[in-house]
Amino acid sequence: MKFDVSSTALLSRLQSISKVIASKNPMPIMDCFLFELQSDKLIITASDIDTRMVTSVGVSNVSGSGLFAVIAKNLLDPLKELPEQPLNFEIDDDSLNILLHFENGKYSFSGKSADTYPQQKPLSEENTTVSIESQTLLSGLSRSLFATADDELRPVMNGVFFDINQENLTFVASDGHKLVRLSNLSIQSESPASFILPKKPANILKGILSKETSIVEIKFDQNNAYVSCPNFEMVCRLIEGRYPNYNSVIPQENPYKVTIDRISLLNALKRVSVFSASSSLVKIHVNTNKLIVSAQDIDFSTSAEETIVCSYDGSELKIGFKATFLIEILSNIASEHIVFELADPSRAGIILPTENDENEELLMLLMPMMLND
Repeated sequence: MKFDVSSTALLSRLQSISKVIASKNPMPIMDCFLFELQSDKLIITASDIDTRMVTSVGVSNVSGSGLFAVIAKNLLDPLKELPEQPLNFEIDDDSLNILLHFENGKYSFSGKSADTYPQQKPLSEENTTVSIESQTLLSGLSRSLFATADDELRPVMNGVFFDINQENLTFVASDGHKLVRLSNLSIQSESPASFILPKKPANILKGILSKETSIVEIKFDQNNAYVSCPNFEMVCRLIEGRYPNYNSVIPQENPYKVTIDRISLLNALKRVSVFSASSSLVKIHVNTNKLIVSAQDIDFSTSAEETIVCSYDGSELKIGFKATFLIEILSNIASEHIVFELADPSRAGIILPTENDENEELLMLLMPMMLND
């Protein structure tokens, strides 16, 4: 087999799918990229058994066709240091020895047989298809992934829940302390369907979708999902189990509503939280048209307090939150102002943007921390 390919085009495709490959694999073949030469196209696959990414790159001066595998490190590391230029690959069909020629040199390494590379798992006949604009999917993943859990005892919490019905598609993520619910009203399905996308493929998709502008098609059954766009295809095993009823934990009526500039509150939290290093507890004290953020570290005799102007005319209220969680939530809202909906120091606070993107409804929830006073 022989073919020529652009060094930067090949590197771009390899880097996009290389994140699938795990640092420790059960089989040596999983450390490799799988290549399939077909006419003027080189199809490249990376897999960790649970997740599989497939992409392709155009090639020229092709002779022959077939399958071969190459250890990922052998290609990625040298290609990162090469400037843009044509690469000429020569693969011995019998021994799978590979010669890579370029302008000022050549590399030689051994390929591996593709016989033991895991095969793609087909979907069952009972599958569901949903089409989503790439930027809509990117928005949903970007604003929900931070709230997913790392909980071995509750694996259903370790991914993003896609809940599709006749009214909308809702992205949900929660770790039991914080919750994100992002509904997109432009996507509906006649028959309700849902799945839980694991964190790893969700993060890989997030990186790929930033460069895509087309429609993404998702086909899924009870076990697997196929995610397809013009430049990539991903197959991943879904998290099995029933996602908790997320709507039941969202308070229906929080009487105290505080409207405040998001950036002002975010920056104040970043500064004040430095003084609560041991517990990460910050106290939110709201009174008429002002919000006070404070923190203290008794062990080191340090404290901080900042006052921010807000819109509020309710009763005085004090409530504690974990600073890192609140900072994450505010960092994942785009609106200039947010509304804090509060009830009492023991009940969850709701954070809403004052302005949503078109066809979107975003809600974030944060459980409080116990105050000492």
